[in-house]
Amino acid sequence: MSNKLVITEREGPVMIIRLSSPENRNSLTIELREQLGAAVEEAGRDRLVRSVLLAADGPSFCSGGDFQMLKAGTDPWTTHRRFRDLSRWLAPLINLDKPVVVAVNGHAVGGGMGLALTGDVVIAGESAKFMSGFFRIGAVPDIGIMYHLPRLIGMAQTKNFLFGGGTFTAQRAAELGLVARVVPDAELQAAGLAEARRLAEGPAPVMGLAKNLLARSFETTLTDMLAFEGLGQALAMSGREFAEGLDAAIARRPADFIGATRPD
Repeated sequence: MSNKLVITEREGPVMIIRLSSPENRNSLTIELREQLGAAVEEAGRDRLVRSVLLAADGPSFCSGGDFQMLKAGTDPWTTHRRFRDLSRWLAPLINLDKPVVVAVNGHAVGGGMGLALTGDVVIAGESAKFMSGFFRIGAVPDIGIMYHLPRLIGMAQTKNFLFGGGTFTAQRAAELGLVARVVPDAELQAAGLAEARRLAEGPAPVMGLAKNLLARSFETTLTDMLAFEGLGQALAMSGREFAEGLDAAIARRPADFIGATRPD
């Protein structure tokens, strides 16, 4: 595409996916969604990619839905098609079987906050703000907000935030557990990349399997969850990463998971 709104680059086993439309605060235009979906598909397909860092250019992480797009497409079928297409980019990002780190700079508003919450580890710059914004324009929370937020902070806190048109500072988000840690703004990108590298050097495919099993925990009985754990463990323990990790633990040396699973 000639107009690059999403830029990808590689740092060893880490794929960096960067929202790069700062002139409109990285709002979720149709074009940006399509390019983000293509980047996520590439990350999922490439076996040499072991973790993903989602970051953004400019003063804001993501301002949510693009107002001009929303104004032009509010009829039921256009809206339905737009949200049906979430399965082409949002669901694959949430379900990506590799660890995802999100580095949040500036504002993450509405759907932009939903995008931030797709991360397995979220790191925020000290000036970051997570804002609801949905009811201000008469919209229902979307981009996974109503799935992720109650699971992360509980239903009461979620209602207070959404119905109050709330804003979480980076520090408050960390206190609630939405954010793993807060770093100085100038150190955000380096901190995000360091965390993505740390995860890439671990048993990344096993972590990807675990995150997809964890996603089922709130709707699954204990009996079924134990069955999922057993099936997951049977897969994990038959792989190269478990063999390398166990040998390394016995030998009291660092495990080389990347070397153990490098494609032949």
